[in-house]
Amino acid sequence: MADLTRRRIFISTGEVSGDLQGALLIEALVQRARDRHLTLEISALGGPRMAKAGAKLVGETTGIGSVGIFEALPYLVPTLRLQRVAKAALDAQPPDIAVLIDYMNPNLVMGGYIKTHHPQVPVIYYIAPQQWVWAFSENDTRKLVQCSDRMLAIFKAEADYFQRFGADTTWVGHPLVDRYPGPADQAAARQQLGLPLDTPVVTLLPASRQQEVKYLMPVLLKAAQIIQAQCPKVTFLLPVSIPALQASFEQGLAAHGLNGRVVSEGSQGAIAAADVAITKSGTANLEIALMDVPQVVAYRIHPLSARIAHYLLKFDVPYVSPVNLVVNQPIVPEFLQWQATPEAIAAAALKLLHSETARQAMRAGYAKMREALGPPGVCQRTADLILDALPEM
Repeated sequence: MADLTRRRIFISTGEVSGDLQGALLIEALVQRARDRHLTLEISALGGPRMAKAGAKLVGETTGIGSVGIFEALPYLVPTLRLQRVAKAALDAQPPDIAVLIDYMNPNLVMGGYIKTHHPQVPVIYYIAPQQWVWAFSENDTRKLVQCSDRMLAIFKAEADYFQRFGADTTWVGHPLVDRYPGPADQAAARQQLGLPLDTPVVTLLPASRQQEVKYLMPVLLKAAQIIQAQCPKVTFLLPVSIPALQASFEQGLAAHGLNGRVVSEGSQGAIAAADVAITKSGTANLEIALMDVPQVVAYRIHPLSARIAHYLLKFDVPYVSPVNLVVNQPIVPEFLQWQATPEAIAAAALKLLHSETARQAMRAGYAKMREALGPPGVCQRTADLILDALPEM
């Protein structure tokens, strides 16, 4: 006889940001399931945070993410290998429900496989890829909608976009609102890191992917050199999100003669301690904004990938940083590809270091952004909607 209180959930995501979002969701799912007297067995394609939260990993995906055409090539074979493993696990023990988080192309494959081979399994897409910002093809959007029984959107504009394509979409708000309910405690963070309260601190977040170590990190380190030349008392912190990148960070810091250190205890404390953060574009921008730390955003990919996107695919969006996208306003300065020069990045960071007016203007924008991200309780609302969608046994 089937155990009516034990339910199986499969979650598929990738990269460091997906691992964070997956972990937050798993914690909420376990808590809300307990309230319903349910026991969950969660299997996943994900990373160490999800495993710590209670998932059994069928594959590790945090180290195989990329942005750009040529950047993706080295990860094709590892991704296909992981998908074969995941498909075999699904076939051996089909879940009661599947949740896809971001990670567009691999999750289109997983969603399509579930729909074809296990049509009885409901598929929930949570944190859909940002087609509403930079869709190269509406065909991909239609595929996302077709492989999803329901979409749970974290941005209001995202929900509106997918609804136009006929998706059953609910706006749940952004889960980081729960993780960062208020401004960071800079004094406590500095005390924990052994930093004086009166020293200028700039935190660099150059990479969570190997490609970013190659294309972006040298630019940010050169910008840091310019800042140090004009502000000799500055201390730089480089938090590591993936242990495999630590050696590259340490070598980069030493090679550029920067006064600072690599922080291996996670990024939250290093961000909280900062007067200014200089960061790659991505989820980290929202974390920094929700912690109320001024920031400068930059990004670079392979030059040929950038030219193909710009000239052939006509890639042209007003903003890339999610902080700016949420309110469709330039809250934080963005420097992308050819505009991402050490001089431009350093000038923007120095302005924030020296100008209280500039810092306050950015924080006013952060307040507007926070309001647009929705009310607290996002992970709990999302978990309830997923558990509500479990088929009756």
